[in-house]
Amino acid sequence: MTETTTDHRSLDDHAFAVWAAEQAGEVLLRVRAESGLEGRELKDAGDAAAQELLARVLAEHRPDDAVLSEEATDDKARLGAERVWIIDPLDGTREFSEPPRDDWAVHVALWEASAGGDGLTAGAVAQPALGETFSTGTPSVVPPRTSTRPRIAVSRTRPPAFVEALAAEIDAELVPMGSAGVKVMSVVRDLADAYVHAGGQYQWDNAAPVAVARAAGLHCSRVDGSPLVYNEDDTSLPDLIVCRPELAEQIIEFVRRHGTD
Repeated sequence: MTETTTDHRSLDDHAFAVWAAEQAGEVLLRVRAESGLEGRELKDAGDAAAQELLARVLAEHRPDDAVLSEEATDDKARLGAERVWIIDPLDGTREFSEPPRDDWAVHVALWEASAGGDGLTAGAVAQPALGETFSTGTPSVVPPRTSTRPRIAVSRTRPPAFVEALAAEIDAELVPMGSAGVKVMSVVRDLADAYVHAGGQYQWDNAAPVAVARAAGLHCSRVDGSPLVYNEDDTSLPDLIVCRPELAEQIIEFVRRHGTD
């Protein structure tokens, strides 16, 4: 039984984000192992179970906060709220539905109106099948680069053409993997040096990963170098760069010259 009866209102927001993401991760692992479902049915069951868990724990332990979730109707009351949890209950449904793949994640982030900048003040990205959670509470220390060539994380099914051109220009290696959160965490974990995306995303796809990456000292921006902005009326946030700081200028300059088409 997933434990949600203890009152976690006293947890600080960093610890709460970790706890909530890990609770959802446990539910997802059980759905994957015990449901007997496959394909689309497994994806849908995972989405529904993780959404139900996160909605319940947020209502119980953060009752005064608003929520923006991929798997729920967008309540525009969030636009006037001081605190908004931005969640993706299951990022990487395709990978989740292909056991034993581990490149899927749970995203839990907190946005606060008073924070300034992108507004993200806490975040956790759980990779349940990996047994790892990355968070703003205990920021990762990105180790010195271990690769002589830059490594760029890309979609395993549809890498953007402009990223292939970027890789050719800077002599980078493309590293395919699933889930936006997993790609961002690959930079945090020194499995990649950059994640460059312009194929369309939403705020819940990258809020928690960006919070964690920024806490680890990585560069995070739109592909043109402009700031990422969250809790906007339009939930679309179609592009981003997360990379080691020393690569940011080179990547942004390439996009300015060549675009992303």
